[in-house]
Amino acid sequence: MTKKQVWIDTDLAAGMKRISREGYSDVDDAFAILQLMKAENVEIKGISAVFGNTSLENAFPLCQKMNMEFAKGKIPVHKGAAEALNLKEIKTNDAVEALAKALKQQKMIILAIGPATNISLLLLKYPELKSQIEEVVLVAGRRKATDYFEIGNKGVHAQDLNFDLDPDAFRILFESQIKVVLCPFEISSKVWLKRADLDQLENGDASNKWLAEVSQAWLAQWIYLGADGFNPFDVLASHYIIAPEDLIMEKLNAHLEIHPDDTVLENDRKVFKNYLLCDKNSGFRMTYCYDVVDGYHDKLMKSL
Repeated sequence: MTKKQVWIDTDLAAGMKRISREGYSDVDDAFAILQLMKAENVEIKGISAVFGNTSLENAFPLCQKMNMEFAKGKIPVHKGAAEALNLKEIKTNDAVEALAKALKQQKMIILAIGPATNISLLLLKYPELKSQIEEVVLVAGRRKATDYFEIGNKGVHAQDLNFDLDPDAFRILFESQIKVVLCPFEISSKVWLKRADLDQLENGDASNKWLAEVSQAWLAQWIYLGADGFNPFDVLASHYIIAPEDLIMEKLNAHLEIHPDDTVLENDRKVFKNYLLCDKNSGFRMTYCYDVVDGYHDKLMKSL
């Protein structure tokens, strides 16, 4: 079997408390990384940490932890960007240089499940390497500005966080004309992990037990908001790499537009933000994943 060569860029924060407000951080990066670690048709060439769900200083050691405990320390782990792009002062970092070195040796797929900052820095510093990137798979986007990322039934709208934290990075990806695949909220909202699923993981190997443990507080937050489970956002992107036939997708065009910020309650057109919209209008051609095949939940659990 010819294995897919994959680089993971992540804002891993599983089990950590949020740094800017009450509550716990997303756990789905950990699901995605573990799924790729267990995939027979994937070889992970490197992991780079980026700011996002948590600070870089939190994400980096957690990447090291997953590598040491669940991949026997065989995967190079690198520290990337701690903040969004500053187009007036582009600075490289260890992750960008390591990714550049790896791409000079072979073509790779990049799974970018945090802000796209590291990947865009690479394209700005080393534009000649874009032909070595087979595709970049990201978690972001929506069809319309009114397609809200609804969490539970209490009127909570989540951010399109990876995009919101660094819109310029996404613009650079599209303008570079590399192959981009988006696995947005639309597809992840159709997949649920519930307490019974965590109980099943808890009866598995050490990595499954850890995943179940760090997911408990995250599940509790969603239940508090009126849901009976949570959507594992990033695992749809990793699953695309492993078995794209399990996802339903179409070709659309991506473009950035400014609209009122839907995460601000009672926003009377006072707070605005960028949106990454994907439709048939003019824009940058990309692949938009929007649904899963029948029986997907069982496929997901089996892959873990």
